[in-house]
Amino acid sequence: MTRVASLYLPHLPIERLRRAELPPAPPETRAPARHQTDASGLRPALRGAPPIDDDPGPCSVPRGGGWRPGARWAQGAVPAPAAKQAAIDALPAHQRPTMREMGRRSEPADHPFRAMRPDDGPSRAGRSPVSAPQKHITSLWQRPTVLIERSGQREVVTAACPLARELGLHPAMAAAQARALVSDLEVREADREGDQAWLDRLALHAVRHWTPTASVCAPDGLWLDLTGTTHLFGGEARFCRRALRFLERLGFTARIAIAASPGAAHALARFAGAAITILPPGDEAQAIANLPLAALRLPDEVLNAASRFGLERIADLYPMPRGPLAKRLGLKAVERLDQACGLVAEPIVPIVPFETPRAERRLLEPITTAEAINQVAGDLLGDLVRDLEGRRLGLRSAVLTCRRVDGIDQRIAIGTARATRDAKHLARMLAMRVERIDPGLGIEAMELAAPRTEILQPEMTRNGLAGEPQAPDIAPLVDQLAGRVGEDALFRITAIESDVPERAARRTDPLARPARWPGWRRPIRLLPRPEQLSGVVALLPDHPPRRFTWRGKSYRVAAGEGPERIHGEWWRSERELSAVRDYFIVETDGGERFWVFRRGDGVDAPTGDLTWYLHGVFG
Repeated sequence: MTRVASLYLPHLPIERLRRAELPPAPPETRAPARHQTDASGLRPALRGAPPIDDDPGPCSVPRGGGWRPGARWAQGAVPAPAAKQAAIDALPAHQRPTMREMGRRSEPADHPFRAMRPDDGPSRAGRSPVSAPQKHITSLWQRPTVLIERSGQREVVTAACPLARELGLHPAMAAAQARALVSDLEVREADREGDQAWLDRLALHAVRHWTPTASVCAPDGLWLDLTGTTHLFGGEARFCRRALRFLERLGFTARIAIAASPGAAHALARFAGAAITILPPGDEAQAIANLPLAALRLPDEVLNAASRFGLERIADLYPMPRGPLAKRLGLKAVERLDQACGLVAEPIVPIVPFETPRAERRLLEPITTAEAINQVAGDLLGDLVRDLEGRRLGLRSAVLTCRRVDGIDQRIAIGTARATRDAKHLARMLAMRVERIDPGLGIEAMELAAPRTEILQPEMTRNGLAGEPQAPDIAPLVDQLAGRVGEDALFRITAIESDVPERAARRTDPLARPARWPGWRRPIRLLPRPEQLSGVVALLPDHPPRRFTWRGKSYRVAAGEGPERIHGEWWRSERELSAVRDYFIVETDGGERFWVFRRGDGVDAPTGDLTWYLHGVFG
């Protein structure tokens, strides 16, 4: 079930302008702690303000009793001189000492342990949740304000504040007429690029915190695809309250509507009049029936034509046949009506947080040879590397798409072991896979994209003056070998902190730095799982086997070394609480060297059943 939200900001241009003009908050002067005193035993003076001399002179408190120094007021101490008070009053408001610093406080203070107001509902005290920025912006609207934009030879109003709307000003009005109607009108220049940039940032915030699919609905809102996401916020109603509360803290007025189609959500958010509108699926046609035709996002010429025919509401279009409706108002009106009612799908083009680096070439004539493909791929690599340098990124994977004249795409992909911007190395890797491209009748366009990138910063290298040779970079060699034999065929073994041999090593990246190996002797080839031996003859408890049979072949032991006792890891499994393995290195008469072990110590039965296994091969 598709659920789409339309977030509408009716006063975005003016509120963004007012928010940008907010004066910076005065720096808060923190009161020094009681234990922080200067050399004279007094608290330090405030920065930017003259020191307050509240020392009446030598302390008259007798030692061992009497009034404490902080209670001199009880002895009738003389108040601060009038000159000091006048100097304090002459300071700017943000430099005056606080009432707490001056020893008195008359303004009310909030309870320090009172719970903060949640983001999705009113406060506990029942007051309207108006944030500090919103209060400040409201106080700035002391004069009617409009934004204007030049259209041809005249200036047109593009946005008006609430005070200006109450006086009869509205968008699309001529600026000269607005100045004539309101004498003390404040006129500002509109900044559509700034509004669009702010909406783009809001859409990126929505992608990161609300839903993975968000789109800008220019010039005053967003579309949010909430399908399968609102349960993370406690439901659709709670998500709406959360979004409005977030914008209110930023100082913006907003309305939001959720419906099954983008057109219905867009119409309800702008013309329903409610701050939050949640429409159940299937009720789109009935919910938008009483809305004006402007809710269908129709051009002005279509709205003018509809007014000449007496069509004012969306419900007036329902009984009309589609043929005459399309002939009178155009196919766009029929399409918008079907999209709002949910009869025709309306795709939402999502905003992408990160634009994938890419380069493209359209060829004048189709190409079919490998040499021509390599030449064009080299040009694309040059463009892509310049783009990566500007972003300070390195390529980890690239996809070359060749579009044939018959419309079929041929793709090859490469990957690098380390982020790189070496165009020659990347060109060699692409040349190794060009043979996989089937040009057909010819390739007319080629595109190279880097879907996976990493930040690539300069690295410090040794100059070789100290005589220390610099280790060669094997990343290009790894890339070329991986291009020939496959990425899974190249790996490196690293050690893991474990006493059990089959758990003490694992595969890792070819360029990863392996951990330090222990000093124990281990075979070159370690079997994935120990294989049980048969026909074993051995003396208990500390002697290696004299002969055994492995994979149907009998071996006679000429020499042996051991045992090396390894206990089970009891913290992993209860079965390994008492498990014991005794490992031996044995050499057979034929010269083979094996690594075998016996389960159990040969004395206590709980340690093992005394069966023998072969775990590795030396040499």
